[in-house]
Amino acid sequence: MVVLSGIYTYPIKSCAALSHTSATIDDRGLPYDRRWMITDPDGMFFTQRELPALALIQPGVEPDSLTLNAPGMQPMRVPLAYPGQTTRQVEVWGDVCDAWDEGDALAEWLSDYLGTKSRLVRMTDAFVRPVDPRYAPQPARTAFSDGFPLLIVSEASLDDLNRRLAERGKQPVPMSRFRPNLVVSGSTAYAEDDWKVVTIGSVTLDVVKPCARCATTTVDQATGSVPDSAEPLATLNTYRKMNGKVYFAQNAIHRAPGSVRIGDALQISEASLL
Repeated sequence: MVVLSGIYTYPIKSCAALSHTSATIDDRGLPYDRRWMITDPDGMFFTQRELPALALIQPGVEPDSLTLNAPGMQPMRVPLAYPGQTTRQVEVWGDVCDAWDEGDALAEWLSDYLGTKSRLVRMTDAFVRPVDPRYAPQPARTAFSDGFPLLIVSEASLDDLNRRLAERGKQPVPMSRFRPNLVVSGSTAYAEDDWKVVTIGSVTLDVVKPCARCATTTVDQATGSVPDSAEPLATLNTYRKMNGKVYFAQNAIHRAPGSVRIGDALQISEASLL
């Protein structure tokens, strides 16, 4: 039986993950997932591709605040309430979005830690960033993710990749390199490639597009460093390449809000014909 074995959110885009035993999915996806983003002073987003040290910024979400911790830095706290802040525009992958700026104190903290001028922004509650309609069976929205509200992958796929890495004399990589939202166990390797519609808990997902992988997969999420700039992309390139890119995990869109819990069975409603 295929079951949900991991639930992860990334409140700040490209920063460290939070692990959950259960979660309620809203119209944008998992709670607070990528609702915040770090940008340059002009509003252009940063990721681990340029700044691997982002991996060591650990966010936390409390009832009334977002917290941030990073090595060598004093903890910071950001209120969740927004009494009339001015909206600014920021950019992520070509999409211009409305966001609230979290202020100069947080900007100075981030700039000191990252060694480059930075600001923290939060997507406004009213702003709608639509999912590319070419891939969305119905209108859908997301926050500051790369393009889709959810990313799903199987443990078996990672096991197969690590077997291939070992055969090439390379070190295994943990699932954290791929920054998924939903991880499942009990399937065969790459079974997610053949899913089209699945249900987990009370949530029905359209599995819409394989995820093209980038240099973020080379960043050790525990150290914020790049131990091997080639892997795991070089190994994925030997068997997961298509149209000049390598793919691992699947992007998904939820049809409606609902809830999921570790141990929920995954039911396949429709499989791909490809």
